[in-house]
Amino acid sequence: MARAVLPEDSVKEVSELIDVMISLLFESLPRRDQRNWARVYLNGLVRTNGKKTIRNIAGTGASSVEQSLQQFISKSPWDWTPVRRSLAQHLERTAQRPLAWVLQPMVIEKAGDRSVGVGRQFVPQLGRTANCQQAGGIWLASSEASFPVEWTLTLPGPWTSELMRRRRAGIPDTARSLTPAQDAVHAVQRMAATWQLQRRPVVMEVANGDLSQSIDSFTLQDIPFVFKVDGSLPVSFGGAGRHKPGPHTAPARELIDSLRSQRRVVEWTRHGRTEGAVTLLTSAPVLATPGEDRHPPAPPTPLLLLGAWSEAALLPSEFWITNIGDRPLAQLFLLAKLTDRVSLDFTETCEPVGIRDFEGRSFRGWHHHATLASVAHAAKLLSARPHARDPYPGPARPAGLPRQATALPRPAAAHPATPAVLPPRLPGPTPRRAYIR
Repeated sequence: MARAVLPEDSVKEVSELIDVMISLLFESLPRRDQRNWARVYLNGLVRTNGKKTIRNIAGTGASSVEQSLQQFISKSPWDWTPVRRSLAQHLERTAQRPLAWVLQPMVIEKAGDRSVGVGRQFVPQLGRTANCQQAGGIWLASSEASFPVEWTLTLPGPWTSELMRRRRAGIPDTARSLTPAQDAVHAVQRMAATWQLQRRPVVMEVANGDLSQSIDSFTLQDIPFVFKVDGSLPVSFGGAGRHKPGPHTAPARELIDSLRSQRRVVEWTRHGRTEGAVTLLTSAPVLATPGEDRHPPAPPTPLLLLGAWSEAALLPSEFWITNIGDRPLAQLFLLAKLTDRVSLDFTETCEPVGIRDFEGRSFRGWHHHATLASVAHAAKLLSARPHARDPYPGPARPAGLPRQATALPRPAAAHPATPAVLPPRLPGPTPRRAYIR
C-alpha cells in the first residue's frame, strides 16, 4: 500500500501535538527516558517513509537508537492500559463526541510462524484460510472521525497450551484462547467497567455461534449494542400476547423479507463520499435465544431485528440485531454504518502510521506498538482540527446527532435509565422517508 508523505508544516503540527500528548497520556510511565523514547517512536510513526519497523524508525547507522527502541517496545514492562484509557478520555474531551464504540477486526498476514498469535486459520474477512494474526480494535467513532483506543490480539490454541511458546512470547498467565468476538466482548466489558467513559452503543459484527454469549454479556452490564448478523441467523418472533400465536422461528432474511411492505426509504451520504445513496429499511421485534450458561428461568431478551435493501435489490442484504428499541430506524442505521467511517480512517490514517507493521515476536511488544500507533493516529487527525492546539478544552459538548444526519421525528417512548448515551429522540410523527445528510 502506498504511504502518503505529510507536508513539512503538517509534520511540525503533529510533532507539537505529540509533545502535548506525551505529557497528558504517558504519566503512568515512571521514568523520563521512557517518555522520551515514546516521543521518538511516535514521531517515527508519523515521519518515517515506508514500513514503520523499529529499524526504519531508528534510521541507518543508528544502532544505539535501534537498541533503545527495541528495549522500550519489546522488553520494557510498562503497562499499556493506562495509556489507552487516558487516550480515550482525552478524545472524549477534544474530538467530536463519539456516537458509538465500533469494533473493527484487523488481519495481519505473515510469512513465518514466530510472530505472537500467528497461525493458519480461517478468516471470515478474507473468505479463506491464511497464515496470520487476528486482532481487533475498539474505536470511538462519530460521523466525522474515528479513533482506536483499545486492541485485542487473538491467541490460537497452541499459543496458550504450549508452555515454551507461551514463555518465549511473554504471554501473560491470564491470557486465554478465545474467538475474536469473545476477545472483543471482554475488552468492551473492561472498558465499560473501569475506563470511566460515557458508555456508547457498541457496533460490531458477530457470527451466529458467538451471538448468544455476546448478547448475554452486554445485557448483564446494560451495554447498548448494534450487532451485524448473517441473514441465515435463526430468530424467534411472535407469541408475546395471550391471543398471539408463536413464538415462531425463521431465518432473519426470511422474516425481514416478509415485511417488505413496511419498508421506509432512507436517503443518506456515505462516509468519505459526496454522492447520495438510497436504502430501504424495515424492522421486527425478536427474542434472543438464551445462551448455554443462562439459567432457564431467565426471560428471553427483547431485541429488534433491522434489515436493509439497497435501492435496486430484490432481497434484503444487510441485517442487524439491537437492544436499542426506542430510536428511529434512520438513527439505528446511521449507528450501524459507523463501521464505514472506521474503515475509512483505518485505511487513510491508521495503516499509514504502521498499525500492521510490528515485526517483533513478543505479546508485550505487539501491544506497546498498537498503543503508540493509536496515539499517532489520534495526533494526525486532531492536528488537522481547528482546536487541536487546545489540549485543555472546556466542558464537553452535549452528545447529539452528527452534522451529516437529520433524524426522523418520532413519538417519544419510555426508556429505563441507563448510563449509556444514545443519540437523542426527537418528538413528532415519523414520516415514511428519512433524509440523512
